[in-house]
Amino acid sequence: MGLLVDGQWHDKWYDTKKHGGRFVRSESQFRNTVAQGTEFEAESGRYHLYVSYACPWAHRALIFRKLKGLESHIDVSVVHPLMLENGWEFADAPLNEPLYDADFLYQLYLKADPEYTGRVTVPVLWDKKNQTIVNNESAEIIRIFNSAFNELTGNTLDFFPADKQKQIEEVNEWVYNDINNGVYRSGFATTQQAYEEAYESLFAALDKVESILSQNRYLTGDKLTEADWRLFTTLVRFDAVYFGHFKTNKKRIVDYPNMWNYLLELYQHPGVEETVVMDHIKTHYYASHKTINPTQVVPKGPEIDFHQTHNRGSEGSSQS
Repeated sequence: MGLLVDGQWHDKWYDTKKHGGRFVRSESQFRNTVAQGTEFEAESGRYHLYVSYACPWAHRALIFRKLKGLESHIDVSVVHPLMLENGWEFADAPLNEPLYDADFLYQLYLKADPEYTGRVTVPVLWDKKNQTIVNNESAEIIRIFNSAFNELTGNTLDFFPADKQKQIEEVNEWVYNDINNGVYRSGFATTQQAYEEAYESLFAALDKVESILSQNRYLTGDKLTEADWRLFTTLVRFDAVYFGHFKTNKKRIVDYPNMWNYLLELYQHPGVEETVVMDHIKTHYYASHKTINPTQVVPKGPEIDFHQTHNRGSEGSSQS
């Protein structure tokens, strides 16, 4: 865990004191896109995706790479699940870095910007042609994957359709603030007040999701959109990690009938299961966050069966 300051690596946990014990996430800094007629055009084999199986933000990108048929066009590298004094690191194959034989992810950030200051995060969309980072913001990478390569792949699935964009953006905002980032705001809080604020807003938002799913098959109606996949990567980690490790222990996802069945449906969507690597998820959180779990002991449970038959399907139909 750490960050780069003027191109120098520092092993440093998050500074919550200046925010009253609250965790405040920093903004991603590489924000280019892929589009014809720009510096970064859609080309097969030109881009490389760096991810962690543990990270919910990187998981979004993996799902879109799979569902949009980009696996033969965009290669992927997976970091080691442990993130310790050198941040995200590579290891022996298959967790190696194939382009530059880098040991640590921060070395790629320095290759893109030798004076970079900021956190070193995944996902990273790398341009092999210009040898730089195109984008390290997951919300934007999934939008790139959603449409930029359609002519190349012939895959026209659209998880951000024009007629739903306003509604999707509205859902994304509160889901991000109170759920996606809310679990971190709870887990990384260093005062009781900061923790309870995050905890209460998280479970109010989960109640809201449960209510929506009692009426609709998906968050914005009868079609699967990016809003659902953005929520999914938090929900699939919740009972195994966030409930205990981040002290978000009012209720489990399995205790919400509609949300649990919704989670099962998304997990069972073709191609998604292979993007969920629970060993990496549990190892990363419990063994990397020594400030929260000093012993680094990783719990064996819980045993979660994501293959159970779900009851979703009466409200519209999913994309396939």
